[in-house]
Amino acid sequence: MDKRLVPVYAAGFVTAFGAHSIAAGLGGYTEGEHASLLTLGLLLAVYDGAEIVLKPVFGALADRVGPRPVLLGGLVAFAVASTAFVLAGDPALVGLARLGQGAAAAAFSPAAGALVARLAPKTGHGRAFGGYGAWKGLGYTLGPALGGVLITLGGYALLFGTLGGLALAVAAWAAAAVPVVQPLPRTRQTILDLARRLATRGFLRPTATLAGATAAVAVGVGFLPVAGAAAGLGPLVTGVVVSLLAAAGALVQPWAGRARDAGRIGDATGIVAGLVLAALGLASAIVLPGIAGLLVAALAIGAGTGLATPIGFAHLAAATPPERLGQTMGAAEAGRELGDAGGPLFVGALAAAGSLGVGMAGLAGVLVVFAASVAFSARR
Repeated sequence: MDKRLVPVYAAGFVTAFGAHSIAAGLGGYTEGEHASLLTLGLLLAVYDGAEIVLKPVFGALADRVGPRPVLLGGLVAFAVASTAFVLAGDPALVGLARLGQGAAAAAFSPAAGALVARLAPKTGHGRAFGGYGAWKGLGYTLGPALGGVLITLGGYALLFGTLGGLALAVAAWAAAAVPVVQPLPRTRQTILDLARRLATRGFLRPTATLAGATAAVAVGVGFLPVAGAAAGLGPLVTGVVVSLLAAAGALVQPWAGRARDAGRIGDATGIVAGLVLAALGLASAIVLPGIAGLLVAALAIGAGTGLATPIGFAHLAAATPPERLGQTMGAAEAGRELGDAGGPLFVGALAAAGSLGVGMAGLAGVLVVFAASVAFSARR
């Protein structure tokens, strides 16, 4: 592993751990504050909303000034937003603090993706993005459990204080270990030029893959516990199922990246196989009864998204001019966040009109359509 990339991977852990450690405890927070479910929804959405809007902006800034200062600035801003909540001592400001954290993550996430692409050789992009995805998967896995422990021991002040210290430590580590990556000369680009580049298959295919894979993970995390509760399973069992999903994705991503770099898996093959496997996981939660269906679903969704995600990022990096990596990564990350938010909304809407099975089947169908379009465009 390239030692220069390890603090960049750690930055991915910060945003994943920060997002899920707080989100997992917001239900208890809103109950304690006697807030409505609408308030809970807004608190959950504000982090992702900031990322969707700002990631393309900070990605373009990374191309202009270099990704390293944007990475460091974002990590420091994340630490400031977290520490400010602790110093304010007002629990009602948790929404504002999450907005600040989301804006900061919108800065260092696309910068981290650009650094991974710039620092790793092109023949090692799959392995590099697989490692980055594994660290983020570790943050998703540990976030709810460790966040719950910190909230139990010291409330939200301890959780936000820990996040602030973690972000500051990673910023110092990155400042010492990540080399300066100079911005590359760029030709002038109009809005029309940008639209044309983002409309190419080299952008749309991996971005749709990332959005679909993220939607599958979000739906698995949000709705597999609902299916488990309907089958009479308790929160401990469903919590293990969600952790298994995240762990499977974290373990598969490095392997998928190495296999892609070694030529054992082609980009189109890996993307199609990953999306189809995730779709089968969603379907198995409907078809197979009880705990067996949930376990198969968690493993298949985690493995499928773990296969498709690093290959999607590596394909995106290979199809992007090096001087536009930040802008492209920012736009792709925004598409990924849309999948994170849109997947649960899509399944929830179908479930409200029919049943949870209808909702899960609907998203599985969307993933199969994405896979078919990738296979068709690759054949062309």
